[in-house]
Amino acid sequence: MAPQSLTTTCVIGGGGPAGMMLGLLLARAGVDVTVLEKHADFLRDFRGDTIHPSTLEVMHELGLLEGLLARPHQKTYEIAAQIGDTKVMVADFRHLPTFCKYIAFMPQWEFLNFLAETAREYPNFRLLMNAEVTELMEQGGRVTGIKAATREGPLDIHATLTIGADGRGSTIRDRAGFTVDDIGAPIDVLWMQLSRRATDEALSLGRVDAGRVFIMIDRGDYWQCAFIIPKGGFDAQKEKGIEAFRESIATLAPAMRDRVAELRDWDDIKLLTVKVDRLRQWYGEGLLCIGDAAHAMSPIGGVGINLAIQDAVATANILSSPLLNRTLTIGDLRKVETRRRFPTRVTQAVQVFAQERVINPVLKESGKISPPFLLRLINRFPWLRRFPARAVGMGARPEHVKTGQGKNRD
Repeated sequence: MAPQSLTTTCVIGGGGPAGMMLGLLLARAGVDVTVLEKHADFLRDFRGDTIHPSTLEVMHELGLLEGLLARPHQKTYEIAAQIGDTKVMVADFRHLPTFCKYIAFMPQWEFLNFLAETAREYPNFRLLMNAEVTELMEQGGRVTGIKAATREGPLDIHATLTIGADGRGSTIRDRAGFTVDDIGAPIDVLWMQLSRRATDEALSLGRVDAGRVFIMIDRGDYWQCAFIIPKGGFDAQKEKGIEAFRESIATLAPAMRDRVAELRDWDDIKLLTVKVDRLRQWYGEGLLCIGDAAHAMSPIGGVGINLAIQDAVATANILSSPLLNRTLTIGDLRKVETRRRFPTRVTQAVQVFAQERVINPVLKESGKISPPFLLRLINRFPWLRRFPARAVGMGARPEHVKTGQGKNRD
C-alpha cells in the first residue's frame, strides 16, 4: 500500500507530557504542529502522576490552571517518611514562591486529555492516535520528517522539525543513532494499589526499614504504593511467593495488614525497570529529542514528568519564532540542549546520590535503622524543610512561558 502523506511545520513523536505540552505551546504560538501517539488513548496505570508546583505554575501562566484543577486530583503540602521507629517531616511546599504551594496528584491520562482538549481548540494543531513512528525520513543528512504506521495504513509526515518525545524506549532516538550514556540505577520499583479508608492518615508517606522501602501516595479512595527492590530483583520476590510479599508490606505498614490480600497475585503488581540515562547530544539537523527520550529519570522525587514539561516550555520559547519565520537552524536546536542540560544533570546527580547513598544501603541493611543526621536536622527545624521542597517542587531551572498567544485559535 502506498503511504499517505501530509506536511506540517513540526511533527512530534510521542503524546506524553513533553509531547503534548510542546504541541499545545507551539500551536498556541501559531506554529502548525502534528503530534503522534501510538496508543488509542492515554489510559495507562502507574505513569507519572505527580504534577509539581513548577508545572502548575506553567498552567497558571497559560490561564489553564482552573480548568486543570477541575479534574480529579489530590493535593499534598508536605512529604514525610517513617524511618525505623521515627517519623520525620522531609519537605513543606507551603513556602514556595509559586501560585500553587503543593504537589497535585492527578492520573496522567486526565492531565494529557486536558492538554489535548485545549490544544484541539487551535486549527493548526493535529493529534493522531494509533500512530506509531517507524522510521525517520532524511534528505542530504537532514531529518525531514517521519514514517508512521496507522490504522489507515502507512503515513509519511514531512516536517521542518521532528521532535522525539517518545519516552525512554524512544524509536526516534534509536533511528537517529544518538549515543545514550547510561548513568546507572541500582533499583527497580514494584507499583500497586491498596484501598484507602476515611480513617487512614491523610499524608503521603515513605516507610523505610532494614532491607525494605515502601511508599504510599494518597490518591483519594486508594493508596498508590511503590515497593523498592534491588535492580533485577523481581524474580527473587516472586520465588518467595505472594504471601511473603504481602507480609513485607504489612510489616512496614501495619495499617495495611487487613488490605494486602487485595494483591491477589503478581498480575496486580507492575514492575518499573528504573533507568537513569541521557543522550550525549540531543539534536541533529532537523531533529531534537526532549523529555525521557533525551534523559530517562529515576522515579525518586517524581520529577520526571515535570522535567519533561520544563523541556517543552524551553523548546517552545526558543524555537517558536524560528519555526514561524522559517529560519530554524541547528544552532537553535543546540540552544535548547544547552538550556536544559544543566537541570538534567543536576537532577540526575541528586537521584543517583539518593539511590546509591541512601536507598541501596537501606536495601542491604539487616539491623535496626534510624534517620540520618541531615533528616533529623530537617525534622527538628521546620524552616529547613523549605530547601528539599524547593528542590523537588521547582527543580534546578524552572521555565516560564515566553511565547505569546497566536492568531489561529478558533
